[in-house]
Amino acid sequence: MKNIALIIAGGSGQRMHQDIPKQFLNVYDKPVIIYTLEAFQKHPCIDGIVVVCVEGWNEILGAYCKQFGITKLESIVPGGSNGQESIRTGIYDIASRHQREDLILIHDAIRPLVSEEIISDCIRVAARHGNAISVVQCTSAMLCTEDGQTSRSQIARDNLKITQTPQCASVGTLTELHEEALRRGITNSVATCTLLIELGHELYFSLGSEKNIKLTSVEDLEIFEALLHSRKAEWIK
Repeated sequence: MKNIALIIAGGSGQRMHQDIPKQFLNVYDKPVIIYTLEAFQKHPCIDGIVVVCVEGWNEILGAYCKQFGITKLESIVPGGSNGQESIRTGIYDIASRHQREDLILIHDAIRPLVSEEIISDCIRVAARHGNAISVVQCTSAMLCTEDGQTSRSQIARDNLKITQTPQCASVGTLTELHEEALRRGITNSVATCTLLIELGHELYFSLGSEKNIKLTSVEDLEIFEALLHSRKAEWIK
């Protein structure tokens, strides 16, 4: 059984207010997406990498992959009109070369601090249970609102998980999932985990991390830069 990373880099990053997509922003002379690709390149259990890339950046990404030694790259495919379509395009590309039982780890290009432990646990849980969703425990008070400005109710945080990526299942499961979604007219599900839920699947949790941040704002980028140079204090075990 092989493990293939599917990196979703189809977003334009408008919330960053930059002229280039956020996954191609340089941080310490390296594009954000390369940090992400390096995490999967270095992982011993990852056999291949496929990237779904924003329009117009395929050749640039290919050049970056050669420059930074991303030798596991199998292909770069164009992004779709939304996240679900982009993921489906990548899954179909992988399915054209790989076996049904092989695993696909779907990961956001703008989560560059994904660790070896997170990737390993995602593979372990998916291999055992059929799917794996990286999560962290919700630690904040969660309020319900009808108007976006006020609240009179809450949701117990003990029962809540915050999802991250990677999110993993087999080639066969994911292919059939997206085919069924098309038959049912589901075309804009938020993520793989939500699509699995919408189509009646039980989900299994794997390891996430507060450091596995998604870069969606300038503030996130500043946190990423700081974390790159942070060192765990000696007294933290």
